[in-house]
Amino acid sequence: MQGQEGHTGYDVIGDIHGCAHTLTLLLDRLGYRQQNGVWRHPSRQALFLGDIIDRGPRIREALHLVRDMVEAGTARCIMGNHEFNALGWSTPAPAGSGRAFVREHTERNLRQVNDTLDQFAAWPDEWSSFLDWFYTLPLFLDMGDFRMVHACWDHGLIDAFLAQYPDGCLDIDFLHASVEPGSFAEQVQDRLLRGTGMRLPHGLSMTSKDGLRRSFFRTKFWEEDPQTYGDIQFQPDPLPDHIAARPLTDRQKAELLIYGLDEPILFVGHYWQQGKPSPIRPNLACLDYSAVKFGKMVAYRWSGEHRLDRNNFVWVEVPRLD
Repeated sequence: MQGQEGHTGYDVIGDIHGCAHTLTLLLDRLGYRQQNGVWRHPSRQALFLGDIIDRGPRIREALHLVRDMVEAGTARCIMGNHEFNALGWSTPAPAGSGRAFVREHTERNLRQVNDTLDQFAAWPDEWSSFLDWFYTLPLFLDMGDFRMVHACWDHGLIDAFLAQYPDGCLDIDFLHASVEPGSFAEQVQDRLLRGTGMRLPHGLSMTSKDGLRRSFFRTKFWEEDPQTYGDIQFQPDPLPDHIAARPLTDRQKAELLIYGLDEPILFVGHYWQQGKPSPIRPNLACLDYSAVKFGKMVAYRWSGEHRLDRNNFVWVEVPRLD
């Protein structure tokens, strides 16, 4: 991973999802300018939290913009669950797995990646080169004073992953291994790229805002004294009142992951936040504010502070034209 030399600060940017035009507006607001076709800042570096692809209207343009910045050294980018899913969609499954591809070609999975495939239909070689590039995206960055991961920082899994993959990047063997439920690879990609979750009680399910039916909900990984299901919910779709009020068992509480207040600042994306961007805790911020749903594309300008400052959030509203 590239060193920190020559940069006076970093601009951490949330999920793009093909909103390339809005990304250029945000970069411009942050003081980046195009030079020789690449967006650059004289003293800062952009750090992307993944999920560059899927859903939005300018996925191909967004990928070119981000990859050009990374290759020029003006940005770094980590992997999101959508890049991981794209690799799985495009990669044949290992023999004996009982499936044709790592990510099964179901109608539900096609719905997620279909916009990306459509926008690259005339450029298959380009798409193949971007799939290769996804393998170079680390699953996380630890910058010392702050950290980045797409969905959740799990010390145990990250340390074990680094022991096998010192550069923080997965390979095709890891991708193949992820098809096995409960395997190390499946646990790593699910926890780091999708977050922590809990099953709904009594076999219940919910239909989310994106139209998908789910039997679990995403949970906070920092709540230190939760009492009910509602206390740990962390997703755009609220739990029904009767479930939100349901008490957590002692076992459920003991199984919750906790990212402590004494740890370095952590930036995540993934969670479709709403409202005015602000810290979740003094050392935790989510920078995904539903840009592709006409929300906000958000960055945090970090310049050495050890606790988040709400004045350092920068954003642009996503216009309906994007």
